[in-house]
Amino acid sequence: MISFFISCIKIIFVLGFLILIHEGGHFFVAKLCKVMVNEFSIGFGPIIWQKQGKQTKYTIRLIPLGGFVNLEGEEERSEQEGSFSKASIPKRMAIVLAGGFVNIVFALVTYYILMASVGNHTSLVVDSLIPDYAAQGAGIETGDEIKKINQKNVYTKNDIDKVMQQVGEEEIVLTIERNQEQKEITLRPTKQEYRNTGIYLRGLSSGESTKIITVMPGSNAEKQGIRANDEILKINGKEVKNQTEILESMSQEEATSFLLTIQRGNEQLEILLEPELAYQYYLGVYFKTAENTLPNAFYYAFFETKDFTFSIFDNLKMLVTGQVRVDQFMGPVGISEVVANTNGLRDFVNILALISLSLGVTNLLPIPALDGGKFALLCIEAIRGGKKLSEKVEINIQLIGFAFLITLSIYIAYHDILRIL
Repeated sequence: MISFFISCIKIIFVLGFLILIHEGGHFFVAKLCKVMVNEFSIGFGPIIWQKQGKQTKYTIRLIPLGGFVNLEGEEERSEQEGSFSKASIPKRMAIVLAGGFVNIVFALVTYYILMASVGNHTSLVVDSLIPDYAAQGAGIETGDEIKKINQKNVYTKNDIDKVMQQVGEEEIVLTIERNQEQKEITLRPTKQEYRNTGIYLRGLSSGESTKIITVMPGSNAEKQGIRANDEILKINGKEVKNQTEILESMSQEEATSFLLTIQRGNEQLEILLEPELAYQYYLGVYFKTAENTLPNAFYYAFFETKDFTFSIFDNLKMLVTGQVRVDQFMGPVGISEVVANTNGLRDFVNILALISLSLGVTNLLPIPALDGGKFALLCIEAIRGGKKLSEKVEINIQLIGFAFLITLSIYIAYHDILRIL
């Protein structure tokens, strides 16, 4: 019971805090632009607390799944002094973008501080070589520091890992620093094969669940009829009770297929899963841990934060290209489960930053009813030389966008619930 209340407190804090800073961004920029704010609200539905300021009414409402800043003249055009509709286009753009911008800045600053305090970052100085791998045969030595690959700078191990998977078996040129001198070494990465099942399970921290969270689009698992939310009961006739047992059963190198007994709703099915042969590519080196100095903390935190930021855009790109489906995204229900399962302050703050960044970026997409959609309408107005679209057209566009978001939210929430149950 205590853990339930703690989970509820964490969820309410995350939702409330991120909504607060998002709407606070709109609020403060509106005030700076001399635009009248009629109401500042956290939540939707019936009011459970309110306070009337000199100009603005501050409220907390029952349903903590959003919030709003009610600007004079935003929903219905107003000729009153200080109305949103009478403000200049640049001011209106600034007000509209402020919420998402605050979420993004908060996420990046928080994540940067978090990464700077971690320590034990991996440097690009070679600590040891793996026998019979590419680096050993090419003449790389302990103490060498990798500076470039194919004349392109690399700054972290993550940069090297990305390049390795991009180049595959192609020959590459490493620029290394040895005894304060730079030297070029040519090698071909070592290829290692593995079998990709195409299924993703819950994290090991989620307990005994053997439920499949999602199936990789286009994978053999999808083609062979495995679905998200299927629960694995047996592998080759042997009962499995948790993720560890599943991984152990599927890690048999000689196995080219697995007979899965799965639970789907009220029926049990047997599906033959044939993992796809896939490859990874390696230099064959272990890197030293970077010294825990302040400059190193700032240095590695910068690149970790950069990767963290671009991961959101990569996910959006994967959604557009079909590599990720909409039902694999998380809504408030799924996010609440993730927040509830966080362990420790660092894990909680990390998730807080991730959700804030996702919220900020998503909110700035050019979809009607989102801030990005409003910004797009303002861009159209600017292109038209300041001539506004008719109020009826704007309302219809916003209603279409709102209907789309509600439908999408229900769809995502439905799949969130299926994953949790």
